[in-house]
Amino acid sequence: MLRRPLLAAALALPWVARTARAQSTPLRIIVPAPPGGPTDILARVLGEKAQPALGRPVVVDNRAGGAGIIGTEAAAQAAPDGDTLVLGHNQTHASNQAMMPKLPYDVVKSFTPVAKLATVHHALVVPANSPSTTLRELIERGRRERLNYASSQAGSASHVIAETLVRREKMEATHIPYRGAAPAATDTVAGVVDFYVATFPSVAPLIREGRLRALEIGAPARLADFPQLPTAAEAGAPYLAVDAWFGLFAPAGTPSEAVERIAKAMLTALNDPAVEERLTAAGFTADPLPPGPFAAFQHDEVARWAEMVRLTGVKIEG
Repeated sequence: MLRRPLLAAALALPWVARTARAQSTPLRIIVPAPPGGPTDILARVLGEKAQPALGRPVVVDNRAGGAGIIGTEAAAQAAPDGDTLVLGHNQTHASNQAMMPKLPYDVVKSFTPVAKLATVHHALVVPANSPSTTLRELIERGRRERLNYASSQAGSASHVIAETLVRREKMEATHIPYRGAAPAATDTVAGVVDFYVATFPSVAPLIREGRLRALEIGAPARLADFPQLPTAAEAGAPYLAVDAWFGLFAPAGTPSEAVERIAKAMLTALNDPAVEERLTAAGFTADPLPPGPFAAFQHDEVARWAEMVRLTGVKIEG
């Protein structure tokens, strides 16, 4: 008579063990960027809010360097047990593959998409005293004389988008890469370079202060806070409407139940008004997608960035 209860208890032990482990083991989010930046803020704000729903602590592991490759590779090599995620973006999980033949992971095959979280628009800015007051004037000027343009890093979205403009509009321009958005913006303010495609939050204060002039923004509509700023489409260059996007990925082979559980907790946290307010202040626009639609979105983005890289010829050595 005791055999059936004992058998049922024995069969339940693995499930109980997994549940107890899931509640005691922290969920690690690898951020392939330094502490304090926008990507780090996104991971920490969401992780903190999602902890109660997940029933486990969430820790952020910053692994900066190598155009995001160091941290992303570490996530690809982690055990697919639902304990590790990486906060990836359009470079780590799309464009790097097209620019780096020896990338140590496959942006699709090495990962399981968990949730798309947010986007950030890009804007093209020039020094406040630039003779170019519109994008068309900048293009015409670049056809008459050689210009210089900044990027936040060689191979970054900043670089690829600007080079797309140069190639499509048959401009003459020399690329000057910087080590980060701040020095690139500083030299644009100083007039060392003629233009710079930047993530909008990184330059918005300088535009408000009149130290930079924005000629377009890659948003679907004009921003309420900057009603005078035309969209890329309005400026005659709809191909510049390329967002930076951010999402969570797990190592390939992570159980679907774990993926769904984490996605639900993170997307619920993203929908919290307090979280949305904090992320908006950091320059993000919430843009949630669950695992399936996020996987389809990433597939399209890999193809899109591959075409942009093919057009521009941008490569990263390594």
